[in-house]
Amino acid sequence: MKRLPLTIVLLVVALGSSASAERLKNPVALFAGLDKITGTITTFDVAVDETKQFGTLIVRPRVCYSRPPEEEPKTTSFVEVEEIGLNKKKHRIFSGWMFAESPGLNAVEHPVYDVWLTACIDPNAPKPVIEEDLTPGPLEQQQVPQDNE
Repeated sequence: MKRLPLTIVLLVVALGSSASAERLKNPVALFAGLDKITGTITTFDVAVDETKQFGTLIVRPRVCYSRPPEEEPKTTSFVEVEEIGLNKKKHRIFSGWMFAESPGLNAVEHPVYDVWLTACIDPNAPKPVIEEDLTPGPLEQQQVPQDNE
């Protein structure tokens, strides 16, 4: 019976910590794209609800979420990808969530191109404050003891 209160306390703590994770909505999604023919990786950004063409693919993020810098990273975006065919018609080849921390989980895998989410950003957000000065101080020369002394 003593284990039941402990289990309840642990459950409340676990639920409380996961519920406190704040989700930030960002206006820009950053992607990386691989052209398998040339072996070139290109990084590009796309504003939410706008499109950017990468090769024959059109990438459109619908929403892009991240967490504050002091929390564990979790960056997600709901993305739609269409391919432009030979007849100039577009057809959707991907619609779903991408996760920056697990790029292989839901990346677009195309015969010629791969596309994955790398980050969500807000260019207007204030830069994080650096609390600690990491500038090295002046070096002092120390005298090395000699063996014959």
